[in-house]
Amino acid sequence: MTRVVRFHETGGPDVLRIEDIDLSAPGPGEVQIAVKAIGINRAEAMFRAGAYLEAPALPARLGYEAAGTIAALGPDLTGFAIGQRVSSVPGFSMNKYGAYGEVVNLPAWSIVAHPDNLSDIQAAAVWMQYLTAWGALIEIGKLAPGETVLISAASSSVGLAAIQIANMIGATPIALTRTSKKADALRAAGAAHVIATAEQDLVAEVKALTAGKGARIAFDPVGGPTVGPLCEALCFGGMLFQYGALSPDPTPLPLFTVLSKSLTVRGYTLFEFTQNPDAPALRRGIDFVLKGLAAGKLSPVIAKTFAFEDIAEAHRYMESNEQMGKIVVTV
Repeated sequence: MTRVVRFHETGGPDVLRIEDIDLSAPGPGEVQIAVKAIGINRAEAMFRAGAYLEAPALPARLGYEAAGTIAALGPDLTGFAIGQRVSSVPGFSMNKYGAYGEVVNLPAWSIVAHPDNLSDIQAAAVWMQYLTAWGALIEIGKLAPGETVLISAASSSVGLAAIQIANMIGATPIALTRTSKKADALRAAGAAHVIATAEQDLVAEVKALTAGKGARIAFDPVGGPTVGPLCEALCFGGMLFQYGALSPDPTPLPLFTVLSKSLTVRGYTLFEFTQNPDAPALRRGIDFVLKGLAAGKLSPVIAKTFAFEDIAEAHRYMESNEQMGKIVVTV
């Protein structure tokens, strides 16, 4: 028996339950992990609420990111060792696997041996944020030294990861946040500039910071009415990556801005890479992140930790939007 988090109906954090289940031995292509820490993500809250890319099959488990040690290996699986410290890369269906548990089975392709200098808490905060930012900014967007990137929801874990990656390659990250409350913290986290979108004119500020040219990339998980100003703040030939839909409002396409500037508006999710584990791009992303971690250029920012028993409270805190960085649950 092991304890896992499940929900029997969609809804708010209160639907989450810690339950005892019989856990089978890992099957072919699976690894069993004794979990020490769990990274919490917006995608999991959306899945719990029934508002995600796939509908949950109830009763449902959830969770993409776990860090711990290998407890057992599936038949004929090589390349891993019992007791090895590892963490999981998101990309599997939460209708098949879930990382919220004391002991979990996960697909072997998603398991990475992380650097020894990372704690379990840090290791649980790596892959969703850094691979999401890497895929858009580096692999697809080809962000280059000296270029400017606009980072919406910059105090989120993915936003902070994008700031670090931009700095790592010599680009200029401009952090976008609704109010100036987190401005100093964002500057301390590496943002070259901070724009409070509810208090300042986004387009005018970006133009002033880029000598009238505009930014080359915008990286946005929000959508809604801010997409218009984001497109207006881009340079000719710029790219908007829309990797989320946090705004409850419609997202109108600013057609004439897109046409006149020859913009690319691109829907994007991390799963473009992680759902094809044999693709060379995923290995490039993992290697990029591992090198950044080893060099100290990438370092997960932990907003707050919660005990496993307080999983519902961890979700409530995430949905409060008060955090700066990643929320982690310890097991």
